[in-house]
Amino acid sequence: MLVSLLSYNGYTQNPKVYITDRVGENYAYVNVTKTYERVAEKGYKSVDLFQKLGNAFYTDLDMVKAAKWYGELFAMTTDLDAIYYNQYAKSLCAIGEDEKADYIMAKLKEKSNTAKYK
Repeated sequence: MLVSLLSYNGYTQNPKVYITDRVGENYAYVNVTKTYERVAEKGYKSVDLFQKLGNAFYTDLDMVKAAKWYGELFAMTTDLDAIYYNQYAKSLCAIGEDEKADYIMAKLKEKSNTAKYK
């Protein structure tokens, strides 16, 4: 099984997709999350990276880290799906930052109202 997975990885065009598609198997989720976190802390920034980090920590119920990485995500862009607004706001509420969570939800409502009229 391991040999087939390794050979499959050699034929994929995007190994990041392979790694994230394998999340949860054999504790790969933890290893990938730690790797992504190290990459981000060394200064690499991307929307995709911050989405993955925020989602990973949100799923693990580590709301402090989820809020941190969603914060980085929102610092880069606010052109995001509603799920990111919602999860960021929930993360903020969980760590006691209710005012900031209300602000994020107000931005989502504003974005939703604007989208209806386009």
